[in-house]
Amino acid sequence: MNQRLDFYKASPEAIKAMVGLEQRIAKSNLEKPLVELVRLRASQINGCAYCVDTHAADARKAGEDERRLATLSVWHETPFFTDRERAALAWAESLTLISQTHAPDELWEQVRPHFTDAELADLTLLVTAINGWNRFAIAFRKLPA
Repeated sequence: MNQRLDFYKASPEAIKAMVGLEQRIAKSNLEKPLVELVRLRASQINGCAYCVDTHAADARKAGEDERRLATLSVWHETPFFTDRERAALAWAESLTLISQTHAPDELWEQVRPHFTDAELADLTLLVTAINGWNRFAIAFRKLPA
């Protein structure tokens, strides 16, 4: 498979807009390990090889446990994640698969107690951003280096 287009060069302004989302996420109160887990899980669902590679490496650099990374795709069936992480992962999965799930009220009721209003908005922005990056990378065949 060959890269179709270098989207960084093709539209620097589009990338600047995406980076703006990342700058807001970096200023949020969401903890870095949680952010990387959400990015990685959404990228797994979307099948984005570049983003899975990138965010697994970023999580490792940030000290993430290898066992948790290895079992992230089956997090529902492991004891390795906190209730807050589980809520974030469930929200990320639901929003990534929005056409199928429509972010149901039952899930909202499970997620809501774990985050402030601002954190919920930032978590939703995080899911939106990684899904956007996944679509850029998949559409233009950005490959892991």
